[in-house]
Amino acid sequence: MTALRIAGVLLLMMGMAVFVAGGISIGGDVLQAPLGALDLTAQDNYEAVVIPQWMSLGAMVVGGMVLVVGFRKS
Repeated sequence: MTALRIAGVLLLMMGMAVFVAGGISIGGDVLQAPLGALDLTAQDNYEAVVIPQWMSLGAMVVGGMVLVVGFRKS
């Protein structure tokens, strides 16, 4: 398989996964540990990144186009 075909398949698969999941959010985890009367909280220093469904549709369209171009070049 050429690099274009592999890139197209990967874009299609990732786009479908995000679309089926209904959008994903990366980061922003908070860890809490209640210890009796004491509550310990740890937060990450980075912001959450939200990937909406419309971006996954765009990734699927671009992945399909890259896949078609990969098959036409061979």
